Amino acid sequence: MDYAIYTENLTKKFGEFIAVNNVSLKIKQGSIYGLLGSNGSGKSTTIRMLCGILKPTSGKIYLWQNENITDELKLKIGYMSQKFSLYPSLTIKENIKFYANLYGLNEDLLNIRMQEIMEMAGIVDKKAYLVSQLSGGWKQRLALGCAIIHKPKLLFLDEPTSGADPKARKIFWQIIEDLIKQNITVIVTTHFMEEAELCHKIGFLHAGKLLIEDTPLNIKKSVADENTSLNKVFALLVKQKAVNNDA
Repeated sequence: MDYAIYTENLTKKFGEFIAVNNVSLKIKQGSIYGLLGSNGSGKSTTIRMLCGILKPTSGKIYLWQNENITDELKLKIGYMSQKFSLYPSLTIKENIKFYANLYGLNEDLLNIRMQEIMEMAGIVDKKAYLVSQLSGGWKQRLALGCAIIHKPKLLFLDEPTSGADPKARKIFWQIIEDLIKQNITVIVTTHFMEEAELCHKIGFLHAGKLLIEDTPLNIKKSVADENTSLNKVFALLVKQKAVNNDA
C-alpha cells in the first residue's frame, strides 16, 4: 500500500500528562485525511510530531516508508497554521518571495510559482496589497499559497478555516480538492463536520486516543447509520468510551 504516513503506537508525554496515547495511523498518498476531536484531544500535538517538530516519547513514524524524518524529507512537507504565518506589513508579493527564499527557490522558479499561486488564490490583481489590507478569506488563501510554494508532497493544515465565512471556506476546499489531483497528501484538523465529510478518511481523537479511523460513511454505519451526523457519531463514541472506562 502506498502510504504517505504510517504510525505505530505514537505517544507523546509532557511530564506525567499523556497528550497522545498509542495512536496508529495509515494515510494514503494523494488523499485528504481529517483529524478530528475537541480542543485538547491531541490533534495539534500529533501533527507536530508528524512534521518532525516534536519528538515522540515512544512509537514510530514512517513518512513514505522512511522511519527517520530527515531535513530532506522535511522539504517535502508544507504546513499552514490556524493563525496564518504571514507578515502584515509586507505585500502579498513580498510574503510569497520570503517563503520562496526560505525553501531555496531560484529566481526563475520563484517567478513561475508566484504567478501560479496568485492565480490559484485569485489574488493576481492584489499582489501590491499589504497583507494587513486583506480580508480573512484572502489571507487564508495566501497562507495556503505560501505553504505550498515549494510543491510539497505532504501538506498539513491545522484548523485552516477557523474564523472564515462559509463562502471563503467553500473556495478554500475547492483549492484543496485541486491539490489532491496533483497527488499531494493533505492532513487537516477541523471542527467543522461538513468539512470532515469531504475527507477520504477521518480519525477521531479523544483525550489523546484514536477512537476510530475509517471513511466518514463507514464510521457512520459502524456507530449508527449513514444518515447520522458526524457530530452525533462523535458524541456516541465518546459516550461509549466513558462507559467502557467505568466498566
